[in-house]
Amino acid sequence: MTYPTYFEALDIRQLLADYPIGDAFVARYARMSRDELFAIQDAQFRRLMQRGWQIPFYQRLWGARGIEPGDIRGLEDITKLPVYDKSDLMQSIAEHPPFGDFHGMGASATRAPTILHTTSGTTGKPQTLLFGPKGREVGNLLVGRMYRWMGLGSDDVVQSVYGHGMINGGHYIREAVTHFTNAIFLSAGTGIETRSAKQVELMADFGVSVLVGFVDYIRKLAGTAEELGLFDKIKIRMIIGHLGTEDRASTEAAWHGARAYDWYGVGDTGAIAGEGPERDGMYVWEDAQYLELLDVDSGQPVAPGETGDMVVTCLYKDDIAPCIRFNTHDITHELGGRGEIAFKRIAGFKGRSDNMVKLRGINVFPHAIGAIIENRADLTGEYVCHMRRDAAGRDHMTVTLESRGGSDAAGLAELLRRGLGVEVEVALVGPGETARLTEIDTRQKPLRLIDERKL
Repeated sequence: MTYPTYFEALDIRQLLADYPIGDAFVARYARMSRDELFAIQDAQFRRLMQRGWQIPFYQRLWGARGIEPGDIRGLEDITKLPVYDKSDLMQSIAEHPPFGDFHGMGASATRAPTILHTTSGTTGKPQTLLFGPKGREVGNLLVGRMYRWMGLGSDDVVQSVYGHGMINGGHYIREAVTHFTNAIFLSAGTGIETRSAKQVELMADFGVSVLVGFVDYIRKLAGTAEELGLFDKIKIRMIIGHLGTEDRASTEAAWHGARAYDWYGVGDTGAIAGEGPERDGMYVWEDAQYLELLDVDSGQPVAPGETGDMVVTCLYKDDIAPCIRFNTHDITHELGGRGEIAFKRIAGFKGRSDNMVKLRGINVFPHAIGAIIENRADLTGEYVCHMRRDAAGRDHMTVTLESRGGSDAAGLAELLRRGLGVEVEVALVGPGETARLTEIDTRQKPLRLIDERKL
């Protein structure tokens, strides 16, 4: 029996020509017009749709709307297609175990090389993620290209605190750095894989200069380094993570002046957007990703500058598990003007529409609390929200904040009321006491909302 190995199924030279990195990336897209960029996207989309029509999941999804192949002639017709989300993929898996029918892998005897991972399960049961060689390596390249544009060099030592095991994050970040940069890479993992004290010892021992991961845990590690007195040996110059709604200044100060960069992506799509060297917004990787911002309630495109759900089509992922109008349920808004390159820019992750709660008629995004309480010397920055419903059917939110001492609960409640637009209750605990609830030491993304109305 003959079948292609992973690298035989991939034309790496063509991939690098289609998705340039380093100086070639900036040279191509600094001067490209939006019309030229659309032509590149449209050609990829047409090829992607041919693949999509071969997949039972899409045949069913599109057929239910009465859509036929001739109805979608190019990228301008994309809004005729329905969106889908994680719940649709999980239903596909439940009905067609164990992998679902959204991947197009084919029979085992003829199956292309396939990589299987899962999501971290932040919003529920972990979701199966499947990748073919092309989809995997373009996804890796987008991260490596982004890191290099931000300033990652061949003399850097990178320490990753992304999770491993079945979780996709740590694996594809390792592949991105080792395949598409010349930096040295340390796969430290989460706090449960490598204890926090050992994490900062690794930084000192190996001369780590760049930290990558979720910023919540990266901030926690700065406190560990202080406690162990290792900052005379640790020289972190760059942090590349997911900053969320918080101001980067507090993270940079915690790491003694390291420069922090933000980026965004999800397991299904890989890297969607990231900052450039000037940090003037997140550039959407539009030669590989087509991003729509849709109103959370109506599903219609939002006006420029308005907030909407990020709906993503991976233009390059036409081998295994094509991704066509996937609703991430993460919200952002587009930034105006043109930056350093032709790609449009977004403000970054502002919260999850499916993690949003209505409290007395006001939309509350738990992630927004981090930005409200940051830079306060009396607080650690760690928090968790509890939603509950009383006997009269009235909803209440209690925000538990970690205090170093001297905090005024009433004053903090007023601060949150002004920031969120609705009254909440505040409970104060000592440093580290929210960790059991947020699971910050064991999860890639700590829990920020516990909805006791559903328990």
